[in-house]
Amino acid sequence: MSPLSLADRNLLLALARRSIEVALVGSLAPPERFEGALGEPRGAFVTLKRREDDELRGCIGRIEAREPLGVTVAHVAVAAATEDPRFPPLSPHELPGVRIEVSILTPPERIVPGAVQVGLHGLIVRLEGSRGLLLPQVAVEHEWDRETFLAETCRKARLPLDAWKDPEATLLAFTAEVLREE
Repeated sequence: MSPLSLADRNLLLALARRSIEVALVGSLAPPERFEGALGEPRGAFVTLKRREDDELRGCIGRIEAREPLGVTVAHVAVAAATEDPRFPPLSPHELPGVRIEVSILTPPERIVPGAVQVGLHGLIVRLEGSRGLLLPQVAVEHEWDRETFLAETCRKARLPLDAWKDPEATLLAFTAEVLREE
């Protein structure tokens, strides 16, 4: 995976915002060709937070690296604004009051609970057809320790809080490069 330059980072944040703007007014963005790091298949999440109080307003992503990073960011930005089932779709007048965060993921790999590092790892817990995922920055923002992070990832999967201890549970970790608008 190629490293992201400062120009790449700025382009991804602008792309996320522009993709949402275009989607909210109902027009289509012209297709773009992405090269370098932005043309490589990578997983990504886009998180929207209200500027006034830093409260979550939407978060959607793709773990799998199926499309070029630029395409993935454009798609998940629109989904975070319009498809997160926890929130009503973002309205055009709300967009200026929203701060965009893009998390670019490494491929998930199996990890044992004792190796989870708060602030470094994002987590995925899978058990009995349920799956929960939390980005690395979530544990830091909430000041969770390792066990709380594991439990909250289980909660996200709608599993018992100690489901991560089940021998049948799959625990995966990934890291994320997080880009934030100021």
